[in-house]
Amino acid sequence: MALAFASHARRLVLSGAGAPARAFHAQPYQAKVGVVEFLNGVGKGVETHAAKLEEAVGGDLQRLLEARTLRLKKLGIPCKHRKLILSFAHKYRLGLWKPRAEPRKVE
Repeated sequence: MALAFASHARRLVLSGAGAPARAFHAQPYQAKVGVVEFLNGVGKGVETHAAKLEEAVGGDLQRLLEARTLRLKKLGIPCKHRKLILSFAHKYRLGLWKPRAEPRKVE
């Protein structure tokens, strides 16, 4: 039993499992993220609602991240944009996404 465990552990060490992945294209991220920077990072037309959302949440990104779809609907934000905002807010809370310093180039 101990021999099987040792060979398995050696295989993990030799294969490099658990090693951090390389980032070949490092992306510069925003140092300070506010409501406007967050919406600009989402893109896809969502940034048109920046003034309306900033006024509604008082410029506090945390309140935007906690917002529900009904509150966004009452502000007059279309369904597709609400879906994008909520999706990216969830990814941001989990640490899976951050807005970039420069917007992505659309070709």
